[in-house]
Amino acid sequence: MDKKKVIYERELHSRSAKIIWPLISKPEGLAKWIADDVDRTDDLLEFTWGVPWRHHEKRTAKIIEESPMSHFRWAWEDDSSYYVELRMERSDITNDYILTITDFTESDDEEWLNAVWDNNFERLHHA
Repeated sequence: MDKKKVIYERELHSRSAKIIWPLISKPEGLAKWIADDVDRTDDLLEFTWGVPWRHHEKRTAKIIEESPMSHFRWAWEDDSSYYVELRMERSDITNDYILTITDFTESDDEEWLNAVWDNNFERLHHA
């Protein structure tokens, strides 16, 4: 079954690419808002949700495209036909950066994915 492409956009209220880029492309930054822990080894990312001594989930992704100060894209190893992309672009109107996230979901999981990204954006705002 084909998945549906979903795109989320949020204005970040920041004009500093040097602040935003590490948050969307470095393990330490991703761990502040997407997962509880993120490790990178070469072109592999390991995302962990939860704590290791209790119930937790791990997923591994392969980085498939990285363009500094522009976008960062990975594909989950267990579903490599699709990707997640984090893209930063400057708004022509406000001069602030806008974060655009592209993800894919089954149609019956779209509401769940929307809630996940809303929560992630909230965590990013606090980071």
